[in-house]
Amino acid sequence: MARERQRFRIGKSIDFIVGSIKVLVVNGREIGVARLRNGELRAVMNRCPHKGAPICQGIISGVWNASAPGELEFDENRDVLVCPWHGFQYDLGTGTEVCWKGASRLRMYTIEEGDGEVFVFI
Repeated sequence: MARERQRFRIGKSIDFIVGSIKVLVVNGREIGVARLRNGELRAVMNRCPHKGAPICQGIISGVWNASAPGELEFDENRDVLVCPWHGFQYDLGTGTEVCWKGASRLRMYTIEEGDGEVFVFI
């Protein structure tokens, strides 16, 4: 039988600023909450799946896409979290690693925002 997730209030909507990550301890877990450029919120475990780095100390950036050898295009509309230790980039929309398809994935949590309040489900 699946364990029912608990809902935790983690702050007010205004506490979460576009392009930054706020690290919180929720029910004994260190979680980073980021507001994306499109206004959506994402919650991730503060642990890089590659080597265990505190990934929320990294930066949120766009991503460089290569359409052909020597042709790079910067996609500023795709939010990625860059690991501070090894530079692995994780898509904050899906949690997947950008360059190594299927190699690793962020642990993401469901987040809910309404009436000026923010909740995470663990």
